[in-house]
Amino acid sequence: MISKKIILVFIALLTGLAACVPLPTSVALNTQTALPAGSPLPPPTLPAQAASGAIRPAVPDFTHIMVIFFENGNFVSVIGNQSMPYYNQLAGEYTLLSQYYAVSHPSLPNFIATFGRDTFGISSDCTDCFIQSASLPDQIKASGRTWRAYLEDMPRPCYLGNYLGYAQKHDPFIYFDPIRLDAARCNRSIVPLTQFDNDLAAGTLPNFVYIEPNLCNSAPNAKFDPACSLGNADHWLAGTMQKLLAYLQPRAAAEPYLIVVTWDEGQTNLSCCGLPSSAGGRVATLLISPLARKGFQDSTPYTHYSLLKTIETGWSLPLLVHAADPGNA
Repeated sequence: MISKKIILVFIALLTGLAACVPLPTSVALNTQTALPAGSPLPPPTLPAQAASGAIRPAVPDFTHIMVIFFENGNFVSVIGNQSMPYYNQLAGEYTLLSQYYAVSHPSLPNFIATFGRDTFGISSDCTDCFIQSASLPDQIKASGRTWRAYLEDMPRPCYLGNYLGYAQKHDPFIYFDPIRLDAARCNRSIVPLTQFDNDLAAGTLPNFVYIEPNLCNSAPNAKFDPACSLGNADHWLAGTMQKLLAYLQPRAAAEPYLIVVTWDEGQTNLSCCGLPSSAGGRVATLLISPLARKGFQDSTPYTHYSLLKTIETGWSLPLLVHAADPGNA
């Protein structure tokens, strides 16, 4: 007959072993299925749940995700450049992705890939190469979230063509038929940058925000204006970030945010992650958020498809086409 003392020792051993079992802290990023380009979007998936509560997600469920794109800047031309003190200040204070690559040349295929999950065979800055396919905004809408693209120098909402410093190639959303051909949606969602100040003042900043400076403020562009330098782009970024942070920081506890600052392409053919050797070059990408690691350089190879994957993962959206490629972390 087992003594009472032995039973007590056995219970104590079991209790000690249970205390040593680690708890899961994240969910896998590669468990969602890729869908081919042009497929209808499935309903959004819900975050994984543990029996005792929610599992900590691999990417936070940000209330606001904002993406700011500049044009044509190699990593080595930006990081450490004294003409861009504010950009480098952000790189030192937050997370710098030091091995982030554009997917193609020239500009437009990179924008289409980032928000449309494929280049759809586009290899130029065409203005009439429209796409009959869903894109990230359709996923955002299906999830019950809001989105808006703000474009500097756009003369009116949902404008087709080029105008002064506004270039259509920097507006990926207007290339997608489900957005462009829905006049009410297009006029509501693709707007001049002047609307940005109005939305901040009204406290109605959407969940997803895309901000694109004009041809002068986005990169060195001597053809457009000799004053269009990296320093000019840095000054524009500082002013825009000041407005954004003044709006976001007081709300951060209840409305966590992520600001991504990146470049459509570099000026070389560097690549990674299964991209062709003639891909779009290495660019300096920043992650700015109270939840981003401070003063950190991440040397993981990433592409524009990785940015799409990050947004989709954080918001429990299906990983579509190249966002689900194993090579895109």
